[in-house]
Amino acid sequence: MRIGLFIPCYVDQFYPRVGAATLRLLERFAPRLATQPWQSVEIVYPREQTCCGQPMANAGCVEEAKPVAERFLAAFRACDYVVGPSGSCVAMVRKHYHGLIADEAARAQLEAKTFELCEFLVDVAQVDEIAGNFAHRVGLHQSCHGLRELDLGRGSERMLPAFNKVRQLVAGLDGIELTDLDRPDECCGFGGTFAVFEEAVSCMMGRDRVADHRRHGAEVLASADMSCLMHLGGLIRRDGEPLRVMHVAELLCEAMGLRIDVD
Repeated sequence: MRIGLFIPCYVDQFYPRVGAATLRLLERFAPRLATQPWQSVEIVYPREQTCCGQPMANAGCVEEAKPVAERFLAAFRACDYVVGPSGSCVAMVRKHYHGLIADEAARAQLEAKTFELCEFLVDVAQVDEIAGNFAHRVGLHQSCHGLRELDLGRGSERMLPAFNKVRQLVAGLDGIELTDLDRPDECCGFGGTFAVFEEAVSCMMGRDRVADHRRHGAEVLASADMSCLMHLGGLIRRDGEPLRVMHVAELLCEAMGLRIDVD
């Protein structure tokens, strides 16, 4: 069995620790997918991978996104699963490749085997909770793509039993205290190029999110989507807020004592 490590381009360039933390978690939990003693689980990093095409598609540059999507398909064709630490990039592959890839059957296969990291751990590797220690007050930011396109949790507008796959993974850590929010699933205001073309509105939305976390006493702001954290973390640094920003993969590795190397 081959698991393809999908590292989004902005994680590769700006947050390599998140990519390394994702690898450490897959190394720890993916072997449980082996159903026979002789069966091996190999985690591979296809070096041919580049951007998933989301920036071009979101900007309306559909023709420019097509060769990028085709390259993604080719890079991960030989993998049984594709796993990445980004709700928005995984949602791009799962929900928005229709019309970008010529081979419809291949596109459907790619969609079915591509997972966000927390989703993969809960739904595929069947991880109920993770043992570790993280004695901090943590506020979870739920990204729009993860919540509403990948169903990582129940959005407040849906009349369904409550569930949250990210919260499920961290809730069992010793010492952790998950803080509440007044508006638990509101957008951070990033939205890719929205943050560029509507800077003032984007920053206002982001500061509103940070204030909600601070109001409820969070020490750490964590999320499964580094793009949201890039926006919120920038505002936190600029405003001098005493909040630590962590991808949930980094949080879990720190709690479990797993070393994150980026050399």
